Amino acid sequence: DYSSTAIALGHDPDNYLTRAMINSALKNYGEALIDCDEAIKHSPKYFRPYLKRADIKIFDLGQIDDGLIDAERALEDDAYAKYVTDYVAGKGMHISSLAYYPNTMDPDLNKRNAAIAHLKALIKASSKLGVNMVTTFIGRDQYKSVEENIELFREIWPPIIKLAEENGVKVAIENCPMLFGKDQWPGGQNLMCTPAIFRKLFEIIPSPNFGLNFDPSHYVWQGLDYVQTVHEFKDRLFHIHFKDIKLYPEKLKQVGVLAYPLEYMSPKIPGLGDVDWGAYVSALNDIRYNGDAVIEVEDKAFESCDEDILKSIRLAKRYLDNYII
Repeated sequence: DYSSTAIALGHDPDNYLTRAMINSALKNYGEALIDCDEAIKHSPKYFRPYLKRADIKIFDLGQIDDGLIDAERALEDDAYAKYVTDYVAGKGMHISSLAYYPNTMDPDLNKRNAAIAHLKALIKASSKLGVNMVTTFIGRDQYKSVEENIELFREIWPPIIKLAEENGVKVAIENCPMLFGKDQWPGGQNLMCTPAIFRKLFEIIPSPNFGLNFDPSHYVWQGLDYVQTVHEFKDRLFHIHFKDIKLYPEKLKQVGVLAYPLEYMSPKIPGLGDVDWGAYVSALNDIRYNGDAVIEVEDKAFESCDEDILKSIRLAKRYLDNYII
């Protein structure tokens, strides 16, 4: 083929990269990785082969840790940073945050350390790209008590937020408990999920760079008050998710609140669940929130094909137009 002929005539990394893309499309992942390696060998500062290799490792082969290393390497390249910012600006858009949702307090120390290292790399990348926002989880050792996890937080998180301060980046923690089924039982995998815990963690780290990526849907099934939280933590609301959750009272009566939450509730697009969007958006207006708000789609009714996913975004946007201009 053309790429192989071109490679035979010289070692242009773009020719290796083209063949890697062809092999990847044909699911010849081993050959695609070899071509990425060759492209990197002949041009170690060129960012595109690192990105392609990361894409194959993470999304095709499930080699997440190795793939993240390649992604981090690409983000060190000023040319890549400019490519990303120019591309997004050319579409008339902006990036609200760099999002990464690991468990930085995982009981497996290897997983914990890898998550922390990549989160720190992402903070630096967010600064480099001019985004200056990272959305993530605090994490949690699901087998330990709240009190024990707060001590873990006290140990792990101050250096992360210090790095964010040094780079001019805000870190916004989503309030999802990450407790849905048996894999997260019994405590869930994100400590920062209730106002009582918010207060304790903000007291430990009072930094103005440490705040919330607030999603009201997580409050629905926990019986919490999202309007009160908007008012109390108005200075900590850095980023907003628009997602809904539908409670099924008849199922809840059968399994009780100690069951796996997905046994009695389901994530939905805005307008198809139980969030009072008028009250919620009114509260955001009351505090003059002027940050980004992002529609988050986790509704299984819209997962059968790409067109359904697009429909879910259109429907959610149409519904939210009642409240947001």
